[in-house]
Amino acid sequence: MLTAVALLLTAIGIEVAATAMLPRAEGFTDPLWTTVVLGAYGVSIWLLAIVVRTLPVSITYAVWSGVGTAIVAFIGFAFLGEQMGWLKAASLGLIVAGVIGLNFAGAH
Repeated sequence: MLTAVALLLTAIGIEVAATAMLPRAEGFTDPLWTTVVLGAYGVSIWLLAIVVRTLPVSITYAVWSGVGTAIVAFIGFAFLGEQMGWLKAASLGLIVAGVIGLNFAGAH
């Protein structure tokens, strides 16, 4: 199970990196960055497919998408000049709370 969690965290990191690099692909018109972004997304999904052999798909996908969304939103705010108002921050908090709730529900 620890291996699955480590692979899930790796998949999240790769997906977040691919999403952060997405603007460099310039609408998939830059061949180099398009290849990097699509390759990273492919590796992330491949790792996700390995993880769901061990962990429930509902929990795995909720963690992958929820944590990834929250981290990408933070990167957008911290490094890409995006705004972070109270509603956006609260909404991200609800996503994280939902992921935590799903994990607790899956543990019973």
